[in-house]
Amino acid sequence: MSDRRLYTGGCQCGAVRYRVEGDLADPHLCHCRMCQKATGNYFMPVATTPREKLTLTRGVPAWFVSSAVARRGFCAACGTPLFYDMPGEAIIGLVLGALDAPDAVRPVRQSGMESRLAWFDHLPALAGDNSNADSADGEARVGAIVESNRQHPDHDTDHWSLPPFSSKP
Repeated sequence: MSDRRLYTGGCQCGAVRYRVEGDLADPHLCHCRMCQKATGNYFMPVATTPREKLTLTRGVPAWFVSSAVARRGFCAACGTPLFYDMPGEAIIGLVLGALDAPDAVRPVRQSGMESRLAWFDHLPALAGDNSNADSADGEARVGAIVESNRQHPDHDTDHWSLPPFSSKP
C-alpha cells in the first residue's frame, strides 16, 4: 500500500476534524445491530487505518464504550459518528460518511450479515426522485436550507465557531 493518499474528514458542525495519511484498509459495510444503533442507520460504512496515520486537526471526539472490546468516537456537540475503536489494537476504524470525499472509498465487502435487514437487497428497485426540488414548495425549502446551512464545509477551515443548537424537538 502506498502512503501517498490523504483523507480528511470531520463532524457535521466542524468541532472535530481529522486527517489520515495513507491508504484506508478493509472498507466495508457493517450491518451489525451495534453499528445500526451507533449510526442511526441500516449499516455503518467503515474502513481502518493505522493509529499513527490518524491526526486530529480540530477538537477531540467523545467516546461511548459500546462493548468490552470496542468504543465509538463521536462529536459531543453535534453527535456525528466518527470512529470505531478497539483500544489496544494497532488500527482504528473511520466512519466513511464523515470523510470530506466519501465517494473516494468504495466498500469491498459486508459484515454483520446476521443483522442485515431482510429488504436491503431490494433497495436498487426503489424509485428515485429529486422531490425536494420538484415543486415550488420544494424549491423554496431547498433555498431556505442552502441560505441557512450551518453544516461545516467538506474541507478544513482556518476559522470555526460552534453553530447554534436547539433542545426543542
